Formats: sequence, C-alpha cells, structure tokens
Amino acid sequence: MTDADVVAALAGSFLGGLPSDVVKQLLAAGDRIDYPAGTTIYREGSQPKALLVVHGLLRVYMTSPQGRQVTVRYARDRDVLGIAVLVAGPADVGAQTLADCTLFRIDAATLTAAAHNDSRVAWALAEELGRRLYESLQQTAVNAFGTVRQRVAGHLLDLASAQQRPRGDLVARVSQQDLADAVGSAREVVARVLRDLRLAGLVATAPDRILILDAAGVYDQSWNPGAG
Repeated sequence: MTDADVVAALAGSFLGGLPSDVVKQLLAAGDRIDYPAGTTIYREGSQPKALLVVHGLLRVYMTSPQGRQVTVRYARDRDVLGIAVLVAGPADVGAQTLADCTLFRIDAATLTAAAHNDSRVAWALAEELGRRLYESLQQTAVNAFGTVRQRVAGHLLDLASAQQRPRGDLVARVSQQDLADAVGSAREVVARVLRDLRLAGLVATAPDRILILDAAGVYDQSWNPGAG
C-alpha cells in the first residue's frame, strides 16, 4: 500500500489524468524514496528513470567540459522527472535535491507498456513533453533576459547547489561584487535585491557568502515576471 501523500501527489500530477487502471498499476509497481538535501539522484548517461516529486525541490542541470553548471529545469511538488529519458534514452544531465525530498519511483516498464497499448497514455506523455519543452524555453529566456532579481535568485541557486554537499546547507560563496558581475548589474542594485531577499526571510548574508534559507522561495523569485 502506498501512503496518502504519494497518492495525492500522483493525483495532482499529469499522471493523475491517466486511465484509473494505469494509475493503480503505477501505484502498485513503484516505491517511495526519501533523499536528503544535496543528493545527486541522476548523473549524465545513467539508466533512464522516472520520478514523481511528492515533496521537495530539485534542479536538473548540465555541466560543461570545464566543470561549469547551468540549470535547465527546477522540479517541485507534483512534478514528474524523466519522461524524456524514458522515450529518448539517457540524457546528458544531472539531477540534484536542493531540499530534503520525498520521491516516488515510477516503474518505467509499466508506464511505457501502457503508452504502447493505450493511445490516451501516449498522448498524455506527449503533452507532458510539450510542457517541458516550453518550460525549458522559458528558463532559457529568464537566464538571458530576466530582471536583476530573477537573475540574482537563479544565480544564487546555481552557485549554492553546485557547492552543496549531502545534508549540507545551501550556501553561495560569492561577494556582492562578483554576484553583480555575474548577472550583469551594478553592485548597488544587487545589494538592494539581497536586502529585499533577506527581509523576506529567504537568505542570510555575510561577507563573501549568502546562505539560502528557503530554496523554494528563492526559486519563486527567479521565475516571478513581476520581480524587479
């Protein structure tokens, strides 16, 4: 038997719209897994896996040959990871928990068999892939054209998660000047953004380091089109 949180998360995800018999099969075949913050749950080229986020926040990122990382997606409650790799095979991305996470492993064989046998399931997967494509385009636009607040929030998450260790805090070791240089703004503007984030209880600042207190809250700032 699966717990109520898993059932609710699956019902609230796109998987909840699948035929009821398929939903029952997925619940019966999968299992719940808990991961501490800072855990890498998928590495480049790993075997395909699909996961439902029950609770938590994760990021999907790519790494350059020089070791630099760029986030291509964030996933939170009721998001599903891994549909693309089930269809197209292993991807050159990693996935890392930014907070303590509860995930539900979706049995790949069960879901892919259902998609081959039922056009409703196949179409639902196609719609999910379309949503992920548009989300990736939006993330690219935020990275390139976002407001200073959006770029600061996103860069803090990238820096802190790249330096995070399992069960460790999210800390971006960066000066305000270096942060301003990274996002293409003036130090005074970045200082005002950090002050606002600090007053909102999202971060704590010290010389050359910024502690992220609420990863989900900082993520929301990185996506808020009205943030200035």
